[in-house]
This record gives sequence, structure tokens and C-alpha cells, in this order.
Amino acid sequence: MIRFVRGHLVAADADGVVVGMGGMGFGVRVSDSTRADLPGIGSEVVLHTHLVVREDALDLYGFCDEAERVIFEALLGVNGVGPRSALAICGLGTPQAVAIAIGGGDVAYISKAAGVGRKTAERVILELRDKVGIGAAAAGGGAIATGARGGAREGLVALGFAPDQVDAALAGADADLDEEALIRHGLAVLGR
Repeated sequence: MIRFVRGHLVAADADGVVVGMGGMGFGVRVSDSTRADLPGIGSEVVLHTHLVVREDALDLYGFCDEAERVIFEALLGVNGVGPRSALAICGLGTPQAVAIAIGGGDVAYISKAAGVGRKTAERVILELRDKVGIGAAAAGGGAIATGARGGAREGLVALGFAPDQVDAALAGADADLDEEALIRHGLAVLGR
């Protein structure tokens, strides 16, 4: 499984981006929110990824934020939601905004995603409201952190940990850790 790609952003178009590394270019499909957060062509980029294997293709989906990847993977578990619909839902806004919409039962927000109708949005909400901590992420929306610490917090809450547990686990982490290191620290403290 490919968990992330790090390289230089070579190209970007409607289908995704190309990340160049080691003499190869990896085509990565990205959400609209990730596309908006990407640096310019030629800049170094790190994308948290999920590989979808089909009979006729291997598709790599990438996200600037680990929490967005976690929500994408949760969406793939919903009956009737494929990778393109999950990517469209993730592209509606920040991972926290999507989690709040799911936790709050906002059918209108979720159904704004391309290819997602009202029934699919209702199914997403029904199946994910209390799964993988998305409901907890919506409930814990008051204590929002930003940057690497905020992304790590969102990712850990999306994994099912209570927001107050996550805040306590991240309180002792070094301030200079990146998002991945913060998530690893949080998981170690929380016992997973």
C-alpha cells in the first residue's frame, strides 16, 4: 500500500496532479480542497494517499491533510459510494467541515458533491454519523487547532478518539513535529 508520495509537483489538471520523484511521475487524483491547498508547479509536495485497485486500473488518490484521507476511506465503506463520489464529498471543504456536516446530518451540504444525490447523502450520514469518530469530530468542533497540530487532531478524532483525549495526548508533543509525527505521537500516547 502506498501511504504517501513526496516529490515535486510536475503538472496539475482536471484529473489530478503529477508528482515527480525518483525519475518517475505518479498520477494522483485529488479533491478540490486539496487542489486549492497545493503549492505551485515545481514546488515540493507531500500527499497522503490511498490506492484503489480495480480490474482495469490502479488509481492513487491523494490528500494534503491526513484527516481528509481518513474521511475518504470512511466514505469508501458506505454502500454505493465509490472513489469519485468520496473524492467529491471530500472536496466540499475542510475535513472538519465535512465531518461536521456528516455529524450534524446536513443532507443538503453532502448532496452538493458532484454525483451525490439526496439518497446517497442520507446513506452517508446514516452509516458514518457515529462511525470512526466523525460524530465526535462534529461535536468537538469548538476546540479547533490549525496547522500540523490541527490536522493531527482532526485525524485522531476521525479515528474514533474523543476530542478531549486527543487534546491531552497532543499536549505533550514537541511543537516542531509535523502532522504525521504528531499522529504517531498521539497514537502512542492513546495506546494504539
